[in-house]
Amino acid sequence: MVRLFAMTCGWIEAEYRAFLEDEPGRLRVPVPCYLIDHPRGKVVFDSGLHIDLQTDAAARLGVLARFFDVTFHPGEEIAARLAALDVDAAKIRHLVTSHLHFDHAGGNASLPNARIVIQRREWEAGRDADGIAASGYNPADYDTGQEVLTVDGEHDLLGDGSVTCVPTYGHTPGHQSLRVRLADGDVVLTSDACYLRRTLEELRLSPVVYDRDAMLASLRRLRALRDAGSRLFYGHDPEFWATVPQAPAEVRAAAIS
Repeated sequence: MVRLFAMTCGWIEAEYRAFLEDEPGRLRVPVPCYLIDHPRGKVVFDSGLHIDLQTDAAARLGVLARFFDVTFHPGEEIAARLAALDVDAAKIRHLVTSHLHFDHAGGNASLPNARIVIQRREWEAGRDADGIAASGYNPADYDTGQEVLTVDGEHDLLGDGSVTCVPTYGHTPGHQSLRVRLADGDVVLTSDACYLRRTLEELRLSPVVYDRDAMLASLRRLRALRDAGSRLFYGHDPEFWATVPQAPAEVRAAAIS
């Protein structure tokens, strides 16, 4: 049986328009991470923020600190969230990384024995010295010595169709989401392919997008998955996140709307 657990690993506040173009005001959003408990091994999807952000966010973020206010307390880091589930972070073998931004790959070093599973084009973008500054990537977050498996397109992680990497390019060059097949239905962890429910409903993007056409195509793919019965977990939607059971409670697909 495959089980899914949702974990809040900090919060970020920024101008609303950073998430939805032309929207006024500010928005405080969660930093989600997930544990998939599978008979063949435990899988983490996204590792959240780097622990240094708990003590000196400005130093860790650099120029990004001008745009994001981070709330991240001891006990909210990925290793602590796993420990609360009686899971040793050092025993995680699979870390699926949606993309390489600081709030998704910052905790990679906390899972030292995990194999990072990432789209090839995302990994290559993250190692392109000429493009790193413009992309918001920080190699200190993700170039941390673990084994890396680069994949191209859909990838059946455990060989039984229950945990599948789904390419959702556009937000970054090689963004991917994760489809998880639970006993009561499929869920799709969209990550930043779809920040908010409104992103999907209105097809409104952030103004900072690597490839708008590719991201719109990814949103249409997510719509198709939703229309076929999958439950979508939006990447940073605080209203949606308030309805998601938090670990140690288990997520049930049928309970998510």
